[in-house]
Amino acid sequence: MNVSTEDIINPFLKQTLLYDYNGTCVGTALGHTCNKSSAHNFQLPVFSSAAKVRVGITILVFTMSAVCNLAVLWTTTQNRKRKSHVRILIVNLAAADLLVTFIVMPLDASWNITVQWQAGDIACRLLMFLKLMAMYSCAFVTVVISVDRQSAILNPLGISEAKKKNKIMLTVAWILSVILSIPQVRPT
Repeated sequence: MNVSTEDIINPFLKQTLLYDYNGTCVGTALGHTCNKSSAHNFQLPVFSSAAKVRVGITILVFTMSAVCNLAVLWTTTQNRKRKSHVRILIVNLAAADLLVTFIVMPLDASWNITVQWQAGDIACRLLMFLKLMAMYSCAFVTVVISVDRQSAILNPLGISEAKKKNKIMLTVAWILSVILSIPQVRPT
């Protein structure tokens, strides 16, 4: 019995791969027929109109996010009259958002423009580490804010310990962001 590589591939994966690269393939998950002459004619990715729109939207969101989050940081650092435990939460959220703004958005825009990675393995690993850390930090700081607000509602007289609790939770959030991003820089 002759068994080919095509017979070994999972039928669903086979259908997905053949459909993605070859529009002439037809069939169900159990059987496929393809025009063999065009089965190996792969199209390289290009800077399409959709990619141009994504880059334009990313630049617009980048500009708005940078201006607004920098304004929040400036405002919270200038106005020191009101001592509030919420201020540190706002500063940390703005910092996490600025990480996303200055790391994730330019990285995504440049990826859409160049269509392929040009900077090498080390830069890829470092930037993916920073990208993941930025996204984790945003999520974790948002969770800390939610826990703080829930605590303020359930225990409104516990404001005296809220500042200390928030600092501990924020420290844990940032440390977890770094730890969970480390697999991006480990060699495979």
